[in-house]
Amino acid sequence: MQTRTMLVDASRLFREGLRRLLEGSGFEVCCEASSLREALDVASGVNDLQLVLHELPGDDRPDLDPVRDLLTQHEGLHVVALASKVSMTALARSMDAGIHGYLLKDISPEGLIQSLRLVGTGEKVFPSSLADLLVRGEVRTEGVLASSSMEGLSEREVQILRCLVSGLSNKGIANRLHITEATVKVHLKSLLKKIRAQNRTQAAIWAVRHGLGAEAGILPEGPSSRFRKGV
Repeated sequence: MQTRTMLVDASRLFREGLRRLLEGSGFEVCCEASSLREALDVASGVNDLQLVLHELPGDDRPDLDPVRDLLTQHEGLHVVALASKVSMTALARSMDAGIHGYLLKDISPEGLIQSLRLVGTGEKVFPSSLADLLVRGEVRTEGVLASSSMEGLSEREVQILRCLVSGLSNKGIANRLHITEATVKVHLKSLLKKIRAQNRTQAAIWAVRHGLGAEAGILPEGPSSRFRKGV
């Protein structure tokens, strides 16, 4: 079964390249647009639209209201952004708008198709370098820790947030904080609810957005960090 797909990019040449890349992969390009605003108009006349693959503007504060409108108008739609660089601000704004994937334009063709298929199964995908960038502090953020953002979080929950930024698993967090995995799960459930995050990845991004870096001395657990990665 083909996934009805819209391509959104200012470059007609780039859209044509994507169209050819997706041929035979299970993604049927049914329409195109040069901007998200135009995409909103085009999509209004398309039935059963399932996927929007769109270019993310280069600035850190892109207008993503059209993404929210697209998701409202088309039930079950998945939206994936293609960016030229990792910008934590743009990523956070994209997630707030409801996107299902944030990938870099230098991703391999095979990696792109695999990532789009993962999105179709309900996964959220991000650049494979994101976890490492978070740990090293090389992702630019809006940057200043607002104490009000941390109000209501216990000291233990803040520690767990730092561990999430470091990419630690529940077992790794338990070992680091000298508590049981069951206790970690209890704190994590409470933490996600308080900051309104749906998963560990969103929690780690929330932490970095609010100036909370990785716990000193913690190294990431390697390629199997707890982020679902774009290949």
